[in-house]
Amino acid sequence: MAEPESTVINTDVKQKDPSTALVIAVTTRAIFNLEEEHKLYLEKGKEEYTRHQQANQDKPLPPGTAFAFIQAVQYVNKKILESNPAERDLFDILVLSNNSPESGVRIINSAKHYGLEISKFCFVSDEDSTQYLKSHGVKLFLSADRTDVCNALRRGVSAALIFQQEVQAPSTPLRVVFDGDAVLFSDETDQIFREQGLEGAVQYERAMEAIPIGEGPLKAFAMHLGKMRKKFGQEKSPIRTYLVTARSGRDMGIRAIKTLREWGLPIDEAFFMDGAPKGPILAQIQPHIFFDDGLHNIQGAQNVGVPSAWVP
Repeated sequence: MAEPESTVINTDVKQKDPSTALVIAVTTRAIFNLEEEHKLYLEKGKEEYTRHQQANQDKPLPPGTAFAFIQAVQYVNKKILESNPAERDLFDILVLSNNSPESGVRIINSAKHYGLEISKFCFVSDEDSTQYLKSHGVKLFLSADRTDVCNALRRGVSAALIFQQEVQAPSTPLRVVFDGDAVLFSDETDQIFREQGLEGAVQYERAMEAIPIGEGPLKAFAMHLGKMRKKFGQEKSPIRTYLVTARSGRDMGIRAIKTLREWGLPIDEAFFMDGAPKGPILAQIQPHIFFDDGLHNIQGAQNVGVPSAWVP
């Protein structure tokens, strides 16, 4: 497979080994707020957009929704290397962009301005840039484009759609919240719920209690995160993970907990909401990113200023 049109290696950053690192690819609109520029691109076309980006190449772009998440990931790398300078199991961030290298100068300058440790900038002219994810060993892809996200999921890469929003910048450690069904787990129980209602879903869960739930689209990413988390004691860990699920603890929580145990996936806290809104608990946790497959839950998270990523 051909390399992307143009890959710029960031020589200011120690390059990671993609075979051991947890590689996260983000698009420029996920990490920076490019809404005005994107509007210009849609209304006036590529040339006008490129001209604008070149004219403003020394003006840093404002942070976008995934910005605080990337900063927190850097903090984790710092803590891992403090405890073991030879450690290779680190986060590796690359930017995957449909910008041309000319209009991409502003992206690179903005990353450097904020001190973001992005190891590579890949400027891809192809319509479907997700074809390059596997060759870079990407374990998680965050994009503001729905087609990109669906393509990545089809290619077997954990992916989620970022909505541009005003985000409170939470402090460290890195806090990641996962929904259960259709995110960490498969959507098998959701399907039963849609066909047979709550009673049918509860009966199904009781009958299947001893059998682990199938894998969801973000399981691989969560497992790698869990592996990094295990390098630290619970108290000192720079990573905290949460499960916030619509399941009820009494009827449908046991199988979820047994599945996590079976996978060997450490979760710091689990909240079984029994269908209650997730916003208040998310406001309490203040995560750097919240993954959910329900748009109403994403909306609830956005309402309390929580950076949200939708898994379609």
